[in-house]
Amino acid sequence: MQVSATTATTDPSKTLAASATDAASSSDRFLKLLVAQMQNQDPLNPMDNAQVTSQIAQINTVSGIDKLNTTVTGLSSQFVQMQALQGASLVGHDVVVPGNDMRIADAKGQGGYELTAGASAVTMEVLSPSGTVVGKLDLGQQDAGIHTFSWPAGAYTNDSGLSFRVTATNGETSSAATTLVSDTVKAVSTSGNSFNLELANAGTVPYSSVKAFN
Repeated sequence: MQVSATTATTDPSKTLAASATDAASSSDRFLKLLVAQMQNQDPLNPMDNAQVTSQIAQINTVSGIDKLNTTVTGLSSQFVQMQALQGASLVGHDVVVPGNDMRIADAKGQGGYELTAGASAVTMEVLSPSGTVVGKLDLGQQDAGIHTFSWPAGAYTNDSGLSFRVTATNGETSSAATTLVSDTVKAVSTSGNSFNLELANAGTVPYSSVKAFN
């Protein structure tokens, strides 16, 4: 099992320290201005307690928000690291992600697609590297959701560089179809606040792109 982590260019500890310094500087400037304002106020029209309380509340709110942001940033980082540890169990397993490279095994081309709405007619076309249609399947009527197909590949192999596309129609109206492929997880990694999967064929993809697990 392999778990890798990509180190961000910005050190989080330095960012949090800088944020804390900025917050402290802002509070200090505010208090100095408030004191100066009170020292130079019109003695015939002084600030009342409500004004002073309101201004102090404002700086406390800003300081509180800054502390909350720091806390949330730390929790987010911990969550991503926890995801990576749990995601290590995916290494060696297959996942379904968006893609259109035809996978061929045992002389059969494998792939899938997702429909956002039901379609009265669905067609899958196999394309050569130059874009020429070299195969076709009429998949008929399909409901919304994820579907798979198997195409007789004949002499074609994975080295043939085939891809596929899926078109769906409902009467004369086109329906959106997302092509899907199955790929093997080789490793997991984190980059900043992102949790990624390293796939055998598709390379690095975000975990959020996974449509299904095999």
